[in-house]
Amino acid sequence: MTLETFFREVPRAAVAFSGGTDSAFLLWAAKKQGCQIQAYYIHTAFQPRFELEDARRLAGELGIPMQVIDMDILGVPEAAQNGPRRCYYCKRALFTRLREQAAKDGYTVLLDGTNASDDAGDRPGMQALRELRVRSPLRECGITKDMVRSLSREAGLFTWEKPAYACLATRIPTGTEITREDLQRAEQAETALMALGFRDFRVRLSGEKARLQVTGEQMALAVDKRSEIVQALKPLFQEVLLDLEERSPSV
Repeated sequence: MTLETFFREVPRAAVAFSGGTDSAFLLWAAKKQGCQIQAYYIHTAFQPRFELEDARRLAGELGIPMQVIDMDILGVPEAAQNGPRRCYYCKRALFTRLREQAAKDGYTVLLDGTNASDDAGDRPGMQALRELRVRSPLRECGITKDMVRSLSREAGLFTWEKPAYACLATRIPTGTEITREDLQRAEQAETALMALGFRDFRVRLSGEKARLQVTGEQMALAVDKRSEIVQALKPLFQEVLLDLEERSPSV
């Protein structure tokens, strides 16, 4: 199936829009194929501020209406407790809320930006999407992450080279209860490091320690900017550590 065929069959739909590369391309493709589309951004403590800013910018550039839905994700016990199936309970709660709002607005089909490179067997959140009958056009049409980036670049979308960004909850070790304060510390730390020129990295929390994970190409930058990193993060953490095992860009 092609996206043209998909949107011929689905001429009107709601889209869960994260502000990331995949859902941004999905919005562009839907509009290009003439689909009547409505974007929904669910705002929770798990999303950093820049994601909402990027979502608003992209929706504005495409001329697509976007509704922001505020939700207290920490009010979902199974999400806040941060067990091994946190992603399932989080996705289930978010997409249930999104589907309810979309239905009120007259949309019966809900889409998300999952692509064909995403491993369904390794992502418990996909179970929630299946249960709630959320459709993933990119996955259904065999469009991989690399294809999304290439096509997004051709389309002139600024998101084409945006690094993958897992939600802030992933910065907290599984089994450790998630607090708003820890999420804020993680966001503040990563915002500070972005200002120092880092891309595609993570700041992992472990109690009062922060562990910086970077890609191999940015390891030298981390060493070179050691003093600036410590200065930026020491107000937030007692210890700042550099993980010498480079992280994968997809994690």
